[in-house]
Amino acid sequence: MIPGLINSWKMLKKEKNMRQKYVISRDCAKDKLKIREYAIINKNMKKVASSMLRKGHFSFLCEETYASEHIVNSISKGKHALVSSLRTHNIFPIEPYAAKIAESVMALYDSTEDGSVELFFDDADLLSVPTT
Repeated sequence: MIPGLINSWKMLKKEKNMRQKYVISRDCAKDKLKIREYAIINKNMKKVASSMLRKGHFSFLCEETYASEHIVNSISKGKHALVSSLRTHNIFPIEPYAAKIAESVMALYDSTEDGSVELFFDDADLLSVPTT
């Protein structure tokens, strides 16, 4: 994790409504998988509708690189094993997000070509309003 963002990251984790983006890319030539995590840090952006957010609104938090051999081995053991392999000290998404990230990684590895995917998560989507 970038040292200058450690305090911002800690403050972000305390927020009740986080909006995060994960960029997952596979590089076949280098036999690597890379996951980059971004989040909205600017408090002025809290009231901006998710549909209006653009690339420049997100701040880079951290990046992890994985050996493809390790990822392929984890995929062969199932989604839960892959989730465990993808979670690190720096990148540790909550279960619904980790599952979606794992599914996206599996889809990338279903292809024989390089590829990437962006996943956007808004904690507000996890909230449900009880009906009476």
